[in-house]
Amino acid sequence: MGNVLRSTKSSFGHVPSALASSRFTCVLCAVFQDVNVMVFIGFGFLMTFLKRYGFGAVGFTLLIAALSIHLVGAEFAAASVLISFGAVLGKTSPLQLVVMAAIEVVLFACNEHLGVGEFKAVDIGGSIFLHMFGAYFGLAVSFVLNKKEHYDHRKEGSVYHSDIFAMIGTLFLWVFWPSFNAVSAYGDARHRAVLNTFLALVACTITSYAVSALVDPKNRFTMASIYTTLE
Repeated sequence: MGNVLRSTKSSFGHVPSALASSRFTCVLCAVFQDVNVMVFIGFGFLMTFLKRYGFGAVGFTLLIAALSIHLVGAEFAAASVLISFGAVLGKTSPLQLVVMAAIEVVLFACNEHLGVGEFKAVDIGGSIFLHMFGAYFGLAVSFVLNKKEHYDHRKEGSVYHSDIFAMIGTLFLWVFWPSFNAVSAYGDARHRAVLNTFLALVACTITSYAVSALVDPKNRFTMASIYTTLE
C-alpha cells in the first residue's frame, strides 16, 4: 500500500522504520483512502465541467487512473495524468488517452528520478513533479492534437448541471487536499503540511469568491471561476 501511494522513487518523503507498527499502518490506510477519493471521485467529477462530456469525464478518469496505477504502482502518477486529461477533455478518443497515460507515467517516473534522485529536490506536495509536470504535459498534448475546428466549438462550455457536478468534485478535492499533501511527510512535517494546506485552502476560497464577485459585471458569484480557481 505504501508503494501505491508513493511514486516509483518516493520523491515526496522517506518511509520510516515504524512502517510495521499497527498505528502507522492505520494512519496510512486512512490517508490511502483519502487519496483514492481525490483521484477517482474528486478529479472524476471535476472533469464534468463540459456540458457534453460528463459520462466520458467520469468513466475515462477511472480508466486512465487505474491504468496509470497499474503501470507504475503510484497514485501520484495517476493524479498527474488526470491533470493532463483536463487539457484534452473532449478532444481525444479512449485509445489516445490510454497511449497518453502510458507515455506520461514513464516520463513522470524519469522526471521524478532525475529531480529527486540526482538533484535532491524536495517536493512534499508534488507541486513540481506532479502538478506542474501534468499541466505542461497536458498543454503539450493539446498542442499536438490541436485543430482549427476545435476553436469556439458549440460543445465547449458548461451548463447548470455540469457546473454542479464539477463543484462537487472540487469539494471532494478541497476536503482531502491536506491528506494528499501530507501523505509522504512524517512527524512534525506532516502536521505542518496539513495545517499549511488547510489554511491556504481557506484563504484561497475567500479570495476566489471575492474576486469572482468583483470581476462579474453584476457582482455575482460565478461558479465556473470559483471551482477552476479552487481545484
